[in-house]
Amino acid sequence: MLRMPVSQGCLCVVKYLMFVFNLIFWLGGCGLFGVGVWLSFTQSEFSSLPLSFPSLSAANLLLVAGGITMITGFLGCLGALKEQRCLLFTFFLILLLLVLTEVTLVLVIHIFHDQLDSKAQKELKEDMKMYESDPGLKNSWDNVQKMFKCCGVTNKTDWYNVLQGKLPLSCCSVGTQTCVEGWTEPCYQKARKWLIKNITSVLVFGVCIGVVQILALVFSMLMYCQIRSAEKHLD
Repeated sequence: MLRMPVSQGCLCVVKYLMFVFNLIFWLGGCGLFGVGVWLSFTQSEFSSLPLSFPSLSAANLLLVAGGITMITGFLGCLGALKEQRCLLFTFFLILLLLVLTEVTLVLVIHIFHDQLDSKAQKELKEDMKMYESDPGLKNSWDNVQKMFKCCGVTNKTDWYNVLQGKLPLSCCSVGTQTCVEGWTEPCYQKARKWLIKNITSVLVFGVCIGVVQILALVFSMLMYCQIRSAEKHLD
């Protein structure tokens, strides 16, 4: 009875493990991309607002991350099936860069979240100045304020300089002829809370994908070394 060489047996095991992990990785990318598409459609009424608006920035981030993850996962699956060192090395480099980028992004958001929030709010306030001159922007702001029952970026006084001491009708309940008091909650914080509430499961899913990424890195390097060892053995 013929026995498979140890190196060939190890290569076979690593090959299928890597394929499985990359398949999970690819499916995870599809999931992230799908959530990004869902967020984009959900927030389509706000599309004229700057991308610094919490839900819009999250939607675009998920679309980019999901797309890159899908492509990387496909490369990993292909590299595992074809057993080509070139593909495996390319996959390893892309995935390593992706992991480093994700870690850097998480650290930057964690360390500078106050500064990033301030910058985003400042950008949104600047954008409010075109409320009366840009119909698309006006419609987006009205939709945001009606949906979240909020007024202004940080508070309702943000509108006073824009509308000469007045508030837009969307700051009050539907059917109001003039808006004096307006909603008390700021739109930026209200949208941020809505996003965190609706995307918590995605964040947990993202952590799981991160673990899969690390495992895929390990298995791709193991497979690369096994193939190189097998090629040397054949020579």
